[in-house]
Amino acid sequence: MYYGVVVCDYYGTVEEAAIQKDSRIYEWEPLFYIKTSDGITKVIHQGISGEIVSLEVAKGDRVVPGMVLAFVKEDLFVSASD
Repeated sequence: MYYGVVVCDYYGTVEEAAIQKDSRIYEWEPLFYIKTSDGITKVIHQGISGEIVSLEVAKGDRVVPGMVLAFVKEDLFVSASD
């Protein structure tokens, strides 16, 4: 079993989590929306697919680069993506 980590790339606030615990995600789909300190909304996505095991943040939480946002139980098969 492989576990992936979704991390934040920005300083800011979680504006929205587009995923829920136990939901399935696919490569490069939007997972979180982060509003940066300069007011720009950035999208967090990962190049992995699988099942969300846990969410480590909620709407309104402050985040920093490198902070873990979620853990994913990765699929063992490779899916096609650009």
